[in-house]
Amino acid sequence: MQVKIEESWKNVLHHEFTAPYFSQITEHLKIERDLNKVIFPPGSLIFNAFDKTPFDKLKVVILGQDPYHQPKQAMGLCFSVPDNVPPPRSLQNIFKELQSDIGMPIPNNGDLTQWAAQGVLLLNTVLTVRQSEPGSHSRIGWLNFTDAVIKKISDKKSGVVFLLWGKYAQEKKTLIDASKHFILEAAHPSPLSAHNGFFGCKHFSKTNTLLVHQGKNAIDWSTT
Repeated sequence: MQVKIEESWKNVLHHEFTAPYFSQITEHLKIERDLNKVIFPPGSLIFNAFDKTPFDKLKVVILGQDPYHQPKQAMGLCFSVPDNVPPPRSLQNIFKELQSDIGMPIPNNGDLTQWAAQGVLLLNTVLTVRQSEPGSHSRIGWLNFTDAVIKKISDKKSGVVFLLWGKYAQEKKTLIDASKHFILEAAHPSPLSAHNGFFGCKHFSKTNTLLVHQGKNAIDWSTT
């Protein structure tokens, strides 16, 4: 498959697109589509996180797990939904923490594209999912790909702020060189765990402090 992805990422990841595991991913997706399985996000948005956040502009990484698995939600940016879709509960909790941390009014728009445009890579570690089947594509090869993405960021950049929310994201710490990057950890914003350390983590203000100390622009965490 000819992968359509932003040019700076294409240069960084070109070896991955020719790896055997990547051929297995594309073949698996083709077979499921031939079987009329509904897959999210739409094909044009599978690499949306990369298209919205070029490698050379990347300053922050937020890791999610796999895309939303219900219609009209997944848009290729972790935690984000299109602006005409009600924010899911994890995203509502992210907005609650933003309000507590920096005083930002809670928006009714869950589209985080503006974050991505400022250099926040909103990366799900699995890039596709079957409708109503969370985790259904977690073993088709995407983890090989996104592990390589995290490692490339670690190797080729410095001073990136990684926000690792929940055990699943925190397992990726081994891919990150903590001597030249910043790792902030907290519980996942899910309603099941947000009260165990996500609320009160102040990751948004801490991220901006780390960026400004490096002479980089702070992130405007609003969605409009």
